Amino acid sequence: MKIAAVQMDVKILDSAHNLSRIMEKLEVAAECEAKVVVFPECALSGYCFNSKEESYSVAETVPGPSTEKLTEAARRLDCYVIMGMLERREEDIFNTAAVVGPEGFVGSYRKVHLPFLGIDRYANLGDKPFPVFETQYGPIGVNICFDLNFPESGRSAKLKGARLLTVPTNWPIGTNTYKHVANARGQENHIFVAVANRVGTERGYGFVGHSKVIDCLGETVAEAEQDEEVILYGDFDLAEADQNQIRYRTGEWHVDRIQDRRPDFYSALTEPVKKETNAPISDISS
Repeated sequence: MKIAAVQMDVKILDSAHNLSRIMEKLEVAAECEAKVVVFPECALSGYCFNSKEESYSVAETVPGPSTEKLTEAARRLDCYVIMGMLERREEDIFNTAAVVGPEGFVGSYRKVHLPFLGIDRYANLGDKPFPVFETQYGPIGVNICFDLNFPESGRSAKLKGARLLTVPTNWPIGTNTYKHVANARGQENHIFVAVANRVGTERGYGFVGHSKVIDCLGETVAEAEQDEEVILYGDFDLAEADQNQIRYRTGEWHVDRIQDRRPDFYSALTEPVKKETNAPISDISS
């Protein structure tokens, strides 16, 4: 089964243009027989908003007008699509990934971890704890960008049965997250990973590209460069993600990163962290 990660540029406050480009890229991926196609975070809306109010004109209900058009395309092309967008619920704004497929609207995920950057400075915290979506090709989980920095996000999807972790993202120039983190999530969870980042510049922020498709051993199968618009592909049997025991030498060297967990020792993970008013800051700005 072929997975596609679409690395593309996005225009802020121009959903019509962005949706047209998404449809174009989706057609190309489907022609190459991709059955799961992942687009960047906020691919429909843009990301670098200066206020919540500014985002209202491009935020939509989910499902809504754009997801309906995307659903029509997914039915016609017989594939699943994960697209980043801004979701509006009355006065609330969520950084959301919509999931559609041949059977219609499948569901959505609202970003749980919000950095102090772009629209995430004004968005509401996600309230859907890492859902896993059933598809014809197996269960699929979703993280959005900063979520990937928290190992619990990918692990939660894995423990709920996900075989593929899809990650719409907007990695800006200045972060090194793209170098190691997605690969680590793939290896530690024995799960396939598809990361779709964007390129281009938006309101003074450049985006680093380096979208990736990663196998369930954490190895990079395909990776983009910084400035190119490109579609990456990986051809996988997602059922391999359920084969959690890895045997390097039969009878001598086996590991199982799921079965060998010791949850009774992990209570510190669920204890709230007290926010310190005068906590030290690592200032690496230039």
